Amino acid sequence: MGHDIFLDLKLHDIPNTVESAMRGLAKLGVDLTNVHAAGGVEMMEAAKRGLSGSETKLIAVTQLTSTSEEQMHSDQLIAASLHDSVLHYAKKAKQAGLDGVVCSVLEAAAISEACGESFMRVTPGIRPADAAADDQKRIATPQEARLKGSTHIVVGRAITKSENPAASYGQIKNEWSGLL
Repeated sequence: MGHDIFLDLKLHDIPNTVESAMRGLAKLGVDLTNVHAAGGVEMMEAAKRGLSGSETKLIAVTQLTSTSEEQMHSDQLIAASLHDSVLHYAKKAKQAGLDGVVCSVLEAAAISEACGESFMRVTPGIRPADAAADDQKRIATPQEARLKGSTHIVVGRAITKSENPAASYGQIKNEWSGLL
């Protein structure tokens, strides 16, 4: 139907398994897919190899937008700040040859500075100012995302749970495009 497809699988496994999975995904013709940066440079390089010959772009999840700094410290035993962890993962994804990362709006500008303007910064947790945060901890409006350096936004429940999804989509798209 002409739509771009983001296959949000967040693969995280041994390099050989991820490379094999990406070889299969390369045949689907999706535009964008992802892995977890926590899998390491070797795994991310293997994922990229698995996609060779396809036009599929590959990005890495840094830290989920539902993760707070306190959760990262207690659940993942990462002592660095959340900002430093995300920036570290972004630099590793760049080193591995990936096209960008999934991050919150809060880190988008720093990642652009560290990894270059063309390095994708895909930001979930996007919703209108009056929408519920739900389980997201690090959220932003479409306008904030545009102004703070996101290259792409991910919007879910603000549209899917709306009484008028088409109108909500239009409002979010206009705010992202700077028309509101």
